[in-house]
Amino acid sequence: MRVLVVEDHAALAGQLIAALAEAGFVADCAADGEEGHFLGDTEPYDAVVLDLGLPRLDGASVLRRWRAAGRDMPVLILTARDGWSEKVAGLNAGADDYLTKPFAMPELVARIQALVRRAHGRSRPEIALGRLLVDTAGQRVTLDGRAVKLTGLEYRLLSYLALHAGQVVSKTELTEHLYAQDFDRDSNTLEVVVGRLRRKLGEGIIETLRGQGYRLVPAP
Repeated sequence: MRVLVVEDHAALAGQLIAALAEAGFVADCAADGEEGHFLGDTEPYDAVVLDLGLPRLDGASVLRRWRAAGRDMPVLILTARDGWSEKVAGLNAGADDYLTKPFAMPELVARIQALVRRAHGRSRPEIALGRLLVDTAGQRVTLDGRAVKLTGLEYRLLSYLALHAGQVVSKTELTEHLYAQDFDRDSNTLEVVVGRLRRKLGEGIIETLRGQGYRLVPAP
């Protein structure tokens, strides 16, 4: 899963990226509203953490422009003020949730995880697919009740397919959602990772549809 962090405070932005990475996300970062708007308008993010008090273009304006352009990714706004009017303005601009600074980092991560789940029509962190269980909150995968040890990239790929279970996901979509913007993306790497997952999970769980992509089906 890929998240955009739009935050002008460098130390906080670094903490956010580190916390999201530990939770299994990859994150891009923008330090002002104009850069944040550009990234959110041109890249496919699964969620956005957006500070309202940004230089060059304020967060509420960024959000209104995204929504006007049809960008519907979940957005969590950050505000340094306790006043209810700013929170209402952010929500009316199209935000899905908010946090007031200072906040507990685990709470922000949990809220982002919940926003991503709800965006895919899931209310619970556990995705049960027959004998396969993917716990998106704990980053745990079990098969027949036994833990499956995965690398970070293997987990991100599997969890993305799990959120889209039964749907065909193209290599391009996977690449766009699994790697940060500045990562040297190579679609051939996906084939290697899928091969490793098949060896760990067994054949038949991840299907390859030639010329289309991959599909995860419940483990019988």
